[in-house]
Amino acid sequence: MKTQILIYDTTLRDGTQREGISLSCDDKLRIAQRLDNLGVAYIEGGWPGSNPKDAEFFQRLDELDLKHAKISAFGSTCRAGSEAHEDANIQALLDANTPVCTVVGKTWTLHVTDVLQTTLEENLRIIEESLRYLKDNQREVIYDAEHFFDGYKDDPKYALKTLNAAVKGGAEVVVLCDTNGGSLPNEVTAIVREVQKALPDVQIGIHAHNDGECAVANTLAAVLEGAVHVQGTINGYGERCGNANLCSIIADLELKMDKFCLPNDKLGDLYDIAHFIAEVANLAADEHQPFVGNSAFAHKGGIHVAAMRRNVASYQHIEPNLVGNKMRTVVSELSGRGNLLSKAQEYNIEVDDKAVLSKILDEIKSLESRGFSFESAEASVALMFQRCQDGYEAPFELIDFSATVEHRKGRGTFAEAMVKINVNGEVVHTIAEGNGPVNALDSALRKSLLPIYPRLAEFKLADYKVRIIDGSHGTAAVTRVLIDTQNGHQRWSTVGASANIIEASWLALADSVEYGLSLA
Repeated sequence: MKTQILIYDTTLRDGTQREGISLSCDDKLRIAQRLDNLGVAYIEGGWPGSNPKDAEFFQRLDELDLKHAKISAFGSTCRAGSEAHEDANIQALLDANTPVCTVVGKTWTLHVTDVLQTTLEENLRIIEESLRYLKDNQREVIYDAEHFFDGYKDDPKYALKTLNAAVKGGAEVVVLCDTNGGSLPNEVTAIVREVQKALPDVQIGIHAHNDGECAVANTLAAVLEGAVHVQGTINGYGERCGNANLCSIIADLELKMDKFCLPNDKLGDLYDIAHFIAEVANLAADEHQPFVGNSAFAHKGGIHVAAMRRNVASYQHIEPNLVGNKMRTVVSELSGRGNLLSKAQEYNIEVDDKAVLSKILDEIKSLESRGFSFESAEASVALMFQRCQDGYEAPFELIDFSATVEHRKGRGTFAEAMVKINVNGEVVHTIAEGNGPVNALDSALRKSLLPIYPRLAEFKLADYKVRIIDGSHGTAAVTRVLIDTQNGHQRWSTVGASANIIEASWLALADSVEYGLSLA
């Protein structure tokens, strides 16, 4: 029978300590609901005694429809020299009215004497009495042993005494925290083993930070030594270098270590929740993240792709769909014909002529040598295939364009563009203004095409990126432009490159419109 590992998500508390993240109360409620849908065992909602927003979150918990997770409120032990029942922080934990309370306490003698400025014995008292008070008030109590690994290395006997104090106070789980994130897997293995010997009947947890980039490895090492409670955050968000990344940990535990963490069929939701939380946090998703990044199963090298076409296991450690992801083939100057065949299959385009493949491949390599990049511009690649198909007719053909930028007294700066195109044998000549030359070109092109292709009105510019390729050439450098376009249910990317930024923008813009008009 598979061992269950209880997943304790602290994205809403420890994750929000990442620089650049600020979640509203509504954001936190939305994330909590998605975490529950994923099937985690615990969701740490925040520190109710620290700020009004976290207090509001706990007051609004009845808005959630929770099926799997228990909500935990987080706080510290009572202050040295005080009683638990008189402590405002402890009372805030009770007032949060959650079924679980997680209490953090000091393990490292350095923190006891220098930070708390109290005695080692007083620290043991406040740990035990804080937990006992919460336990007596019918709370499930989890104890986070802060800086446990550093404390154990400094004074193992005292570190174990703090755990025993927590157990005496009623802790259901004692969580060993690598708060500074500097421990290595071999150290975690050895120390967790010693804790298991000292506390054979106590559930052990692990809470790792990523300052040494070992948070996931340290977490898995602890599980191998018997830890059954794992704390972390989605996407590894957290202070400094982040927390242990639950997306990787859950996938590794279930797919590599024969454990179960989530309800049946929920593992496939990992990709979606990773991107959902990134979006709510207003952060760009890390697309090179293991398991859930868009590049996690992307294959670029021609030799790799050729092997993958024979056997997908040759360069993939799992099936991408197990975590909700998918395999992709990247087309670039490093590509072989196998990359193009795989890409054609993605777009349901049949290409049997090797000469056509060679022609497209040569074009890609030539263009990339001039500053284009097709890795993130798959719609431009799809157009190359379409243009080689018998009977393909482009929706329009450029004859001329021009763009000017002027500054006039009393009006300020404005741009004007002219576009002359051939549409179905008819020459259409339009002029439009814009807040910049690219916007004016876009407006002029739309003005020409909308009467014939009304669905163009649905196309929206989603992103526009400019990169200087050879900065050593100064203002004569080649510029690469990437344009992302969407129509409400689809999104695609196109590329242009030129020493003239307006031409580069036009190439990407024209491709984006042509590809979008080819979509069903």
